[in-house]
Order: sequence, then C-alpha cells, then structure tokens
Amino acid sequence: MNACEQRSVLAQSPGLPKSAEGDPVFPEPWMAEAFALTVHLHERGLFAWSEWAEALTTEVHRPGRAEDGSDYFECWVEALSALLVRLGLMREADIASLQASWQRAAEATPHGQPIELANDPERRVGA
Repeated sequence: MNACEQRSVLAQSPGLPKSAEGDPVFPEPWMAEAFALTVHLHERGLFAWSEWAEALTTEVHRPGRAEDGSDYFECWVEALSALLVRLGLMREADIASLQASWQRAAEATPHGQPIELANDPERRVGA
C-alpha cells in the first residue's frame, strides 16, 4: 500500500462522519478544508496525534455542544484554533481577525459566486 492509499490517522477520528466505504464525508466544502488543513499540519509535524486528539476531545465534550454531533466540524475548527494558539503558532486575535474577514467577504459576495478574502471590503489589496 502506498502513501496515497494509506488512510491518515486523522481520517480515523472517532465521530468523523463517514461514507459506507469508511471514507470521511463533508457536507460543506469548508469542512473538508478544515479537515485537510489539520491533516497537513499534523503531517508536517506541527503537532502530535495525541495533542490533536486531546484538543478535539476537549472541544467535543465542552458543555453546550450538540448531543447529536451536528456541530462536529465547528468543534473541529475550535479545537484546531485552540491547539494552534496553545502551541504558539497563532494568536487568538489573528484568528478572530481572519474569521471576521471571512464573514465580511461572505456577506459581500454575490450569491452563487465563490467566497474569497479579496471580497472583504475592509481588506487592503496585497495585504
């Protein structure tokens, strides 16, 4: 089995929605991107599997989370954000700023068009 055929340990995460064949499924493109980013950062050695598992477990079991798991990918993003901050790879303020920029971009993007950060009216060109 080559590296492309081998499943990532992250693809085997408990609670990750899966197809009948056992592959991860993503109801929204952003969910697939969050998954891919996490896999990439792990494979680049920025954090260990055990660190990721602990961060995700903490977020999934946080009080107020959906009992049916419908907020699983929101948990995923929150866990990744918290882990990156804890490891000193990102600052909370930078994550919040980027989230706000994406929200403004989404609101400024015409229906049916791809959402891009360049659509954020407050974002300077080339910044």
